[in-house]
Amino acid sequence: MIPPIARQFVAGESAATAMERARRLDDDGVGAILNLLGEHYGERAPADDDARTYCELLETVAATDLDACVSVKPSQLGLDVGESVFRENLERVVDAAADCGGFVWVDMEDHTTTDATLDAFETQVRRHPGMGVCLQANLRRTREDLARLADLPGKVRLVKGAYDEPSEVAYTDKADVNEAYREDLELAFRTFDGGVAVGSHDPAMISLARDLHAEYGTDYEVQMLMGVREDAQRDLAADDVDVYQYIPYGDRWLSYFYRRVAERKENALFALRAVLGR
Repeated sequence: MIPPIARQFVAGESAATAMERARRLDDDGVGAILNLLGEHYGERAPADDDARTYCELLETVAATDLDACVSVKPSQLGLDVGESVFRENLERVVDAAADCGGFVWVDMEDHTTTDATLDAFETQVRRHPGMGVCLQANLRRTREDLARLADLPGKVRLVKGAYDEPSEVAYTDKADVNEAYREDLELAFRTFDGGVAVGSHDPAMISLARDLHAEYGTDYEVQMLMGVREDAQRDLAADDVDVYQYIPYGDRWLSYFYRRVAERKENALFALRAVLGR
């Protein structure tokens, strides 16, 4: 059972709790990106199980009028077991989405998985354009990856990047990452027809996206995490910006919760106050 302290960042252990969260968000005009927690499986069975769960989740979403989609991790679908396992399970999920008109986001993990992730995405998005993939601005290669994806259907989600990458492949200084994000965002708005997702809680980047939309007319949405700047999410939605909240759920919540707490000082203070009962 998820303790109250973690419920700011995790919707619950079951798909039903995640769907209830999505319903509440819908009342505020905020969409939902549903993510079953799980990653880096060393065996095929749990990867197959999670793929099957995503297929069922897509069917559940399709039976509602909610603005909701799913987001999957490559290592959750078996990339650590083998690239062929990941490709097979991603195809299963994409087929389910195509059958019910659903949308699938493919998350990006550390730099060693980028090629396999983009190769699989490119194959699947040509079959079902209701897809999007995440790129990380801290990686030095991202500008080239944006150019590669620009002619494909589907969307791109741009984030700053949360993995501790070596300096040979990534910008490690915060100012350099911010500058790369600004440049990559401009390129995405200028070249993508499918749409751009601004995966950021940074007000400056969200404001830049608004300006780029005015300049290029590219459709865009803002994506934020559950439990982070939720007032801003509602305010943006009220201002006619398409906003989606990333909603994780499942019994593998502990490591995800600790990552959220460690990322920002205010999250750590929140957790400390919860522990102290204040």
